[in-house]
Amino acid sequence: MKRLSALFLVLVLGACATTSKKSSLEALKTTVESFHQVIRWRDYRSAARFIVPERREDFQRARIQLNDDQDLTVTDYEIEDVKLSEDGQRATVQSRIQWMRLPSASARTALVTSEFVQRNGAWLLERQLEGPFEGELP
Repeated sequence: MKRLSALFLVLVLGACATTSKKSSLEALKTTVESFHQVIRWRDYRSAARFIVPERREDFQRARIQLNDDQDLTVTDYEIEDVKLSEDGQRATVQSRIQWMRLPSASARTALVTSEFVQRNGAWLLERQLEGPFEGELP
């Protein structure tokens, strides 16, 4: 009887862990999609809300200095890969992003690596390599 109870407990806990990881991935996907959409619509104030608090002000300041409201256009994005850490608290997302920043009339495309961290139940962008914000989220 004790073995049956222990087996049942292991199965229930395993199912909860799988469900938790799946819901965490869904929340991450929603966050990543929302971040990409707001930068595509040049809504950088909303985009800053997806960034870890300690980097938000610098992100917003850079948008103003670079005149991104007028000069940066994200024309396309596609999420290519997502890797979740063992503990489910960090994720690495690779997206292909296409953008143009005036005065250049040439579109640029890059495979952008974004590192997200879960804080207080929300996924936040902590670091980004390549792309239109390269060097701003080290």
